[in-house]
Amino acid sequence: MAFHIDLKDKVALVTGATSGIGLGIAKMLAKAGCRIAGCAELAEDSKEVNAFLKAMSDEGSAAIYIAADLTKPQCIPDLVAKVSAFGNGAIDILVSNAGRNVFKGAAMCDEDSWEENMQLNLGAHWRLAKYCKPYLEKNNGTIIIMVSNHAYATIPGCFPYNVSKTALTGLVKSLAIEWGPAVRTVGLAPGFIDTPGNQVWFDTFDDPAAQREKTIDLHPVKRIGTPEEIGGWCVFLASKYAAFASGTTYLVDGGRSALMQDN
Repeated sequence: MAFHIDLKDKVALVTGATSGIGLGIAKMLAKAGCRIAGCAELAEDSKEVNAFLKAMSDEGSAAIYIAADLTKPQCIPDLVAKVSAFGNGAIDILVSNAGRNVFKGAAMCDEDSWEENMQLNLGAHWRLAKYCKPYLEKNNGTIIIMVSNHAYATIPGCFPYNVSKTALTGLVKSLAIEWGPAVRTVGLAPGFIDTPGNQVWFDTFDDPAAQREKTIDLHPVKRIGTPEEIGGWCVFLASKYAAFASGTTYLVDGGRSALMQDN
């Protein structure tokens, strides 16, 4: 018999769900049977939100979209309340994915950029988990926090983003040991994933195609990852087959961290 993961009727909150990794995660959880509550900053009538809802419908998933600015702590309780109402009082899976590249460099980073980074790329993950906790612990729920390969090794100019991502590995550990066994917490640290945001980075070079090939060549698998692959990891980590995994952040980077980068 084929190996099968069934998350039918589980309620999953996915932040940053309208594009990139978040959309890939939402699609894969929907394929596994989840009901999806997607969150982003975009207006409800935007084309990206309509595309998200259509993608969920195409997978046969019941879904809602909720606009929320996660840098504003006061928005989070209302977001979680709306997700709970959608789930008839249940939230089974939190994929805390929303984030933004705040690449300034240690000397050039200003206070506003530091604060924006820490609110969105660190503080929002804690606040979301905190407000979802009462719902998650009813059904032995799972928190998946999206970290980054920058938590383990970084490159010049990625401060303060890399600082917040490193801190998230500590958040994963703390939530796991303080909230277990009722709630499992794991982290997922993607490497270079083929998203619109990463294409923006490629486009900063004089020859974007050449830079893409150079980046690909840094990976032993000789390609960069897809949002759906990260989504597949989330499906597994939220399933019964990952029930013994908690307090750990999994690095998924195509082997890039295994290779000494001699330029």
